[in-house]
Amino acid sequence: MARDLATTPTTGLTVQLCGDAHLSNFGVFGTPERQQAFDLNDFDETLPGPWEWDVKRLATSLVVAGRVNRYNRAEIRGATRAGIRSYREMLLNYSSMRYLDIWYSHLDLRSPPLPEDRVLRALMTRAERKADRRTGLHAFPRLTETVRGQPRIRDNPPLIEHSGDATAERVSRSFFEHYLGTLPDERRMLLDRYHVADVARKVVGVGSVGLVCSVILLLADSDLEDPLFLQTKQATASALEPYLGPSRYPNHAQRVVIGQHLIQEASDVFLGWSELDGRDFYVRQLLDMKYAYDISALGPQEFAGQAELCGAALARAHARTGDPAAIAGYLGTGTAFDRAVTVFAEAYADQTELDHRAFRRAVQQGRLSATPDA
Repeated sequence: MARDLATTPTTGLTVQLCGDAHLSNFGVFGTPERQQAFDLNDFDETLPGPWEWDVKRLATSLVVAGRVNRYNRAEIRGATRAGIRSYREMLLNYSSMRYLDIWYSHLDLRSPPLPEDRVLRALMTRAERKADRRTGLHAFPRLTETVRGQPRIRDNPPLIEHSGDATAERVSRSFFEHYLGTLPDERRMLLDRYHVADVARKVVGVGSVGLVCSVILLLADSDLEDPLFLQTKQATASALEPYLGPSRYPNHAQRVVIGQHLIQEASDVFLGWSELDGRDFYVRQLLDMKYAYDISALGPQEFAGQAELCGAALARAHARTGDPAAIAGYLGTGTAFDRAVTVFAEAYADQTELDHRAFRRAVQQGRLSATPDA
């Protein structure tokens, strides 16, 4: 999609792009103050670029997801326009705010700046409850087992398993020391109270297949029941770089981490980066009150509410790193932009379906090899 978007006209207004602002890359996470916020949660492709690219990516994902969920045409179009309208109206609000107030703005799930809706409120309440339970402390009994009196990460192949390499622990500790150097002093002081107890490999999500990912179990020096799980994930060049130019940062993981700090209202306190054997990795908490909705389980009305939340979160990200007044001036107060982007999204979704059918035919005819889902 980056290649296709690079051929489309833009206003010339730049923001820090998420780079992959599709529907499933938004969700709930915990702030350092232990509040719950709704925001973007995937930054592997982040790079400065035209704000329109994120908006078109979000709109297209709404149309594609709506079709997969078998909503009717009117429901899909209504949800897509609702998401883009939410983006436009939130940008208009931000255009009249002080930059400092924009930076401090918060999408609180208990009182979001969106119209009241009973179904949407129920959706957010369920998300809050599930996010509350997604912490390292809650997951500790499930993710670990006791080996010779010490907690160790439980093997769950092929999702999580130990490498069996005798040098893995030594390498992991060296990697960890480099990571600590990317954190502020107060975060390093906090982590100094923990020690690395175990490391295991972890399978990444569909969009990152082939990249290296690990789980690190840290335990407090004075209490085995005080665990902290960190996740390391390999970072490579952004898919946008061939069209927007290379990142200014020499480490791809550093690009991801700084992009996340720029976009998110409150990032993980342990977010940092490191490198190993010429590969770049970023580090974050494995579980930190994170929760993403199962899009396939949403009804049409809930789906439209989710689209509004995503539009609002994307507007906030762009207002932080771009010129909200200039973007809002282009968007205007009418619905022309909402309708135009929806038309683009529907046409791009049509092409996506054609591409997928061509892909399936190539697999069936033996021109591409693939392992089918069980």
